[in-house]
Amino acid sequence: MNPLVIAPALLPLLAAILLLLLRHPNLRLRRWVSLVAVLGQVGLALALMAAVSAGDILVYALGHWPAPFGIVLVADRLTAWMLVITSLLALFALLYAIRGDDATGRHFHILFQLQLFGLNGAFLTGDLFNLFVFFEILLLASYGLLLHGGGRERTRAGLHFVVINLLGSTLFLFAVGTLYGVLGALNMADLAVKVAATPAENVALVRAAGLLLFGVFALKAALLPFYLWLPAAYTHTSAAVAALFAIMTKVGAYSILRVYTLIFGANAGPAADLIEPWLLPLALATLIIGMLGAVASTGLRQQTAYLVVASVGSLLAAFGLTSSAGIAAGLYYLPHTTFAAAALCLRAEVIARQRASVGARLALGPALADSRRLGGLFLITAVAVAGLPPLSGFLGKFLTLRAALAHPQWPWVMGAVLTAGLLSLIALARTGSLLFYRADPNLEVPGTPSNGIGELVPIIGLLLLGLGLTVGAGPLFDQARAIAEQMWQPQLYIQAVLNPGGSP
Repeated sequence: MNPLVIAPALLPLLAAILLLLLRHPNLRLRRWVSLVAVLGQVGLALALMAAVSAGDILVYALGHWPAPFGIVLVADRLTAWMLVITSLLALFALLYAIRGDDATGRHFHILFQLQLFGLNGAFLTGDLFNLFVFFEILLLASYGLLLHGGGRERTRAGLHFVVINLLGSTLFLFAVGTLYGVLGALNMADLAVKVAATPAENVALVRAAGLLLFGVFALKAALLPFYLWLPAAYTHTSAAVAALFAIMTKVGAYSILRVYTLIFGANAGPAADLIEPWLLPLALATLIIGMLGAVASTGLRQQTAYLVVASVGSLLAAFGLTSSAGIAAGLYYLPHTTFAAAALCLRAEVIARQRASVGARLALGPALADSRRLGGLFLITAVAVAGLPPLSGFLGKFLTLRAALAHPQWPWVMGAVLTAGLLSLIALARTGSLLFYRADPNLEVPGTPSNGIGELVPIIGLLLLGLGLTVGAGPLFDQARAIAEQMWQPQLYIQAVLNPGGSP
């Protein structure tokens, strides 16, 4: 067993325990502990990616109990890809938070580390019930982070977030209980074997449980019609938390990709390709609804939230093509949309503070004190989000459209993606014009000025990551293609978990 597999989950848990025991009132000390822990997670994620780069699938059996009887953590190329994205996003979200967002409550850094523990555990677990457990950990932490700082609107958004996600958790338990009752297994590799051999009298129950799981993952990913929790949650929480939440919807997308290629994929017998008729149409509808919401938004943060919804539609549309090329395109697009969404969240907060009483509302306001720097960052972010060349958003959408040509529904995919691109241009052009080219002459004094270039460093860092996706598009897409090919061969995962070192 390779201890590197459990390390990305163990480090944030230990950091959270240390911060909980650390009753020292010095906020600076807590910040350093949290920052060092996140930097350590970046290093561990990169080390794990190097360890699995050749195609190895690493398994860590807790207590040396072999699968399917014990709990296992599994690291393959997809797991490492998600861990690297999460740790880099967390680093820049934390760098922004320590500018002051973390000072409104004592437990911000504890919750931040527990959130990372839940996220990393969800990506690493090889057991369906423990996926539920890690979902609950990250959701409990996200409840606290969402409400951090208090306020009426934040409390209302938090209540909706809690109620909807508790409903999802209940349905998750129903699905897991049904699968265990019928198949007697919860290990994902073992489930893949047993679902394929399901007797005819149990097929209906297995398919029902699989569709129920899809509903749960669609809720986590904010897929239509389950996206309604997201706009309010992203609009009313703090900027640093909203930036970290950019990976939350990707947990749902990851779960869909993992479960429905491994357990309910092409080799699943009577339950094969279970969600193929549903995923692509719902993803395209989510893409259009999200962009229409962005066009109709009355606030900068609200517009950002709807752009996140639209990005979920783009990502799952690529996965819904049910091909290796489509999955590879989606995996390349995934880090782009995560970093771009986080940059949008942080940028919206900086702009809102400079607009006095107008705040984040899309209405005439005072001239911005840092209009040149903020305008430049807005332009780069808008180009990335709208999918214009030459940035990674354009490359991700181009790869998706190219993969769609082999799909029977390619005209719908082309039409939805290109229409969404036009709508995003309209929404962002209107917003940019309102913010940077029009000002109310009666409001000449700006709001809270920028705290200097240090406040913009996390935004610049996230945009540089997007630029890195563009400059390194060749090797990064090769990596995404290798992940997709590994996902398309579930027998490799099953062999590594159930029969390590044995014959196929």
